[in-house]
Amino acid sequence: MKLAYSNQTYSGLISQISETYKSGQKKALQAVNSTLVETYWKIGQHIVAFELKGADRATYGNKLIETLAKDLSIKHGKGFSRSNLNYMRLLYTYYPIYQTVSGKLGWSHYVELLSIGNPLERQFYEKKSIQENWSIRELKRQKSASLYLRLATSKDKQAMLKSIEQEKRAFRPEDIVRDSYVLDFLKIPESHHYTETELEQRIIDNLQQFLLELGKGFAFIGRQYRISLGNRHYYVDLVFYHRILKCFVLIDLKKEEAGYQDIGQMNMYLGYFEIEENTEGDSPPIGIVLAKDKHEMSIKYATHNISSQLFVSKYQLYLPDEEELRCIVDAQLNDPIITT
Repeated sequence: MKLAYSNQTYSGLISQISETYKSGQKKALQAVNSTLVETYWKIGQHIVAFELKGADRATYGNKLIETLAKDLSIKHGKGFSRSNLNYMRLLYTYYPIYQTVSGKLGWSHYVELLSIGNPLERQFYEKKSIQENWSIRELKRQKSASLYLRLATSKDKQAMLKSIEQEKRAFRPEDIVRDSYVLDFLKIPESHHYTETELEQRIIDNLQQFLLELGKGFAFIGRQYRISLGNRHYYVDLVFYHRILKCFVLIDLKKEEAGYQDIGQMNMYLGYFEIEENTEGDSPPIGIVLAKDKHEMSIKYATHNISSQLFVSKYQLYLPDEEELRCIVDAQLNDPIITT
């Protein structure tokens, strides 16, 4: 690789070296993570093979992992705790073909994934981690927020499988908008009679968490964004820009059920932004009416023949009961009509 050094300043040299060093660090870390996962997979393979065919496997029985943890820790030090060895065993058990283990995820990611017993749910979080480059923190957050369960309750099995399998499909507006959002981080008591202004302020105060809940690619533009039509002024509660879809995303907050008037108002906002705010290269804006509740049939008729970029979603102040969600998902997955 040929580099140009003519008339280079010292600050330019520092910048050049720093970029090269950071790039090398990143590649080295990825290589270490990949090698570590492969090593742990092979250790898991050894353990399972011994459990099946070991000459003296009966001697150790259920205490094999405990005995291994003790002896390997003496021999090699840290890294061979009982829990870690159990995860290594699970890694091989869940991924018996090593080529199915992603080199894009580190061991810490797999520790989180291996704790998920449902294969479909585990696959969903694995694919999402790869697609959206989730950190360990983000993977943990989405797991604790039951993202899979919330999506699964609003889609049939085929739709869920399709979303998992189509890793490289281009983003569309419907890919970034969810049926339901959980705003538990706002810490608004269910019995509290809050106003839309208070709801907006709490979102602004917890903007980082709200951006995580919205998903990948959102950048905050502003609040109470003014639209002037002659002598009349209107205000969009929250405006974002989606860097992947390259479009504005407008959010209007409603503390009660969304009505047809809210649909009409959002459609006006979308028209204004597309004509007045969009610049060259921008895609048509997306509008989300985010309400405490919505009447499905009313929304269906109110949005008939209206922009496909307009969505009505619900928010919940607290995460639904996980067991209840799992029961709904299990019922869907066991439905003979769906699973055929």
